[in-house]
Amino acid sequence: MTQLVSNNAPRGREIATLAGGCFWCLEAVYDELEGVDGVESGYMGGHARNPTYRQVCEGDTGHAEVVRITFDPKVVSYRDLLDVFFVIHDPTQLDRQGNDVGTQYRSAIFHHSVEQERIAREAIAAVEQAGMYDGRVVTQVVPAQDFYLAEDYHQEYFANNPSQPYCMAVVAPKVAKFRKKFLERLKKK
Repeated sequence: MTQLVSNNAPRGREIATLAGGCFWCLEAVYDELEGVDGVESGYMGGHARNPTYRQVCEGDTGHAEVVRITFDPKVVSYRDLLDVFFVIHDPTQLDRQGNDVGTQYRSAIFHHSVEQERIAREAIAAVEQAGMYDGRVVTQVVPAQDFYLAEDYHQEYFANNPSQPYCMAVVAPKVAKFRKKFLERLKKK
């Protein structure tokens, strides 16, 4: 059962909501980033109320699989989160990431403020100017909408299922890429 969750951040924290393919991949990466207090998998950007995973996967609700990141802006900036985002997924693939195809896997930044929108657009321009990818960035920059927390079994999915075939083939390589590129930004254990 999904649940509508407030987009309000706790005092001294901010919220970022990102879509870049399967939410298991994004959650696994951001869980390890210093300054991130929590990551929740869910759905945003659609028209149905209380969408289920099955409904989202069928592509009829208009929702994207997203992660809602609560972070300490004194430790990690919004721009830092976006720098990671543009390394761990391919923002040039329209409505897909690899073999995951459909609008639910689109690349999107759901901004929670005018400042986040500005930073998102600057980050996209920087990615394109740097020539990080061969194609044009198709990441949507849109206002945050209602956030529906995904079913319990999706939360911390990679941490709880590292041997699952999808996790081994898709999630683990993204986590490894993140760790290699952002080693100095990992949470201290």
